[in-house]
Amino acid sequence: MNIIEEAFTELFPGREIPSFKLKYSGRFSAYNANVVKSGNELQFNLCKEWRNVDRSIKKGLLQHLLLKITRDHRRKKFKRNTMHIDLYNSFVKNLHKSIPKTKTDPILEQSFWRINGQFFFNTIEQANLEWSAYSKTTLGTYNYQTDTITISRFFENAPQGLLDYVMYHEMLHKKVKFTASGTKSYHHTSKFRKKEKEYPDAKKMEKAIEDFLRWRRRPRNEFAKKRTEKENHKKLGSQFSLKRWIFGSS
Repeated sequence: MNIIEEAFTELFPGREIPSFKLKYSGRFSAYNANVVKSGNELQFNLCKEWRNVDRSIKKGLLQHLLLKITRDHRRKKFKRNTMHIDLYNSFVKNLHKSIPKTKTDPILEQSFWRINGQFFFNTIEQANLEWSAYSKTTLGTYNYQTDTITISRFFENAPQGLLDYVMYHEMLHKKVKFTASGTKSYHHTSKFRKKEKEYPDAKKMEKAIEDFLRWRRRPRNEFAKKRTEKENHKKLGSQFSLKRWIFGSS
């Protein structure tokens, strides 16, 4: 019995095992994966880094993807969690220890170490740091698989205090991690919210960020770039039929 058959049988004992394919790809970012269902066949696509990961952890990833793509886990007779899924979640939480730190920016780096010293006693190792596009809806993100903090480029020229507040939020994700249950990962837990409120004048900072962003606009060249991307997407859409991808990481 191969690893996918083992993963499926442990989750759904007694059920007929569907046909499947397993492919390793260099198209994904580090430690990402997905599963696609086409008729009665499942195709698991894993990034190439998963080749050398321990079998038990890899089985947890496959079970995580299986639960994502099937609704049967809602029935009490099927498992919602396994030891292997727990191992997979623990692996993701600790990926930052082995991820190379190759991306940085002087403005973001200065903010990172200001916050690190003020709130975390300089105990958090520096993450990969980069700017995202000009976004007012996603001000920052933390990616566990790549150990990367990304901040909206609107804050590149923002007052230092506003950037630091967004940086603090994302560093909390790196510090507190997440809580997992079945297919769901909870990132804004009660512990996270409690730590978030410890930032001085947090409510005032949120209002200040709202006021700062209200009249901000992307540079003209960004609008032109976005328009070109949309036009290219339409051209591609007329040539190819798109599949629905279900991603294994949040």
